[in-house]
Amino acid sequence: MATVRFDNVWKRYAGDVVAVKDLTLEIQDQEFLVLVGPSGCGKTTTLRMIAGLEDVSEGQVRIGDRVVNDLPPKDRDIAMVFQSYALYPHMSVRDNLAFGLKLRKVPKQDIERRVQEAARMTELGNLLDRKPKQLSGGQRQRVALGRAIVREPAVFLMDEPLSNLDAKLRVQTRAEIARLHQRLKTTIVYVTHDQVEAMTMGDRIAVMDRGLLQQVGTPQDLYERPVNRFVAGFIGSPSMNFVTVTANRDNGQVKLTGPGVELPLPDRLAPAVQELGGDGSMTAGFRPEHIEIGDAPSGAASLRATTDVVEFLGNQELLHLRIGGDQDLVAIVEADRRVRSGDVLDMFVPMDKLHLFAGEEEKSLTATTAATATTTA
Repeated sequence: MATVRFDNVWKRYAGDVVAVKDLTLEIQDQEFLVLVGPSGCGKTTTLRMIAGLEDVSEGQVRIGDRVVNDLPPKDRDIAMVFQSYALYPHMSVRDNLAFGLKLRKVPKQDIERRVQEAARMTELGNLLDRKPKQLSGGQRQRVALGRAIVREPAVFLMDEPLSNLDAKLRVQTRAEIARLHQRLKTTIVYVTHDQVEAMTMGDRIAVMDRGLLQQVGTPQDLYERPVNRFVAGFIGSPSMNFVTVTANRDNGQVKLTGPGVELPLPDRLAPAVQELGGDGSMTAGFRPEHIEIGDAPSGAASLRATTDVVEFLGNQELLHLRIGGDQDLVAIVEADRRVRSGDVLDMFVPMDKLHLFAGEEEKSLTATTAATATTTA
């Protein structure tokens, strides 16, 4: 088993293209870490630098105690599962699983033991004599996983392994990979653009954007305490609502107002807002599941919205709302509310569920204030 560490790693291509910028990150032994972000954010390049499929332009990549910058992939003690299954079509499942071990001249008895163990873990025992064309998409992906398992590597690398599967199979295979990690007790670095996969599978999540690492933390940390607007909008489904608000003083009390929304400034955020200066403009963020129907209690953020579209989800309804004339929001409410298109609703958001973002980098005032309070305590 092994840790994986990036020390100030850069990846540059010809033409001044920078794919990864000054990445410093440590992945713990036996940890399941998910690299997530939009297309082009640098997550796959990061994975390929661990594998040795991309050169490191600057900095160091370590696997365990070794700097592996100049090691060929075969000497890094890693196994990689790609987006495509990459199976040999003329070989049986058994031979696909064993092929890499035969190339390494592993003893036949050891090969058979590893193949049987991998087949048991991936539930392929009754499929070992079939060819890939006789398998479903989910079964082919399990063969690709089994081929990595037989290697018994220090680190598993997975590059969007579920993206070719349909929705039902993705959910099923997601659970299978999570169970495999629990049984194997090995380090897994998993790349995806799907934040639902990231939230449900990872011990920790590393969010990237435009080559920069934005935030690393547990799924709960990223959901409840995003460090900036990008992370707040990327993590969570449906994504967080954002409304531009301005600080105004009314009868000695500072209020934040925007199109169709008004909220009192919480005392805990007052110092951070006062430091902004300028026109006091910032962005308020709140998640669809935190919007409630009804008159706002004292101290809550109130808003009046017109229902545009209602999506019935069974036990819940997804409401597409409009406030302030042209501001769109999304809310999730219980289905027994029976909301209809065109309804005008009084709604509110509890202040402890509100996020504020400000400045050119749109950093979270909420997270900054919480971190300061923790440090002071």
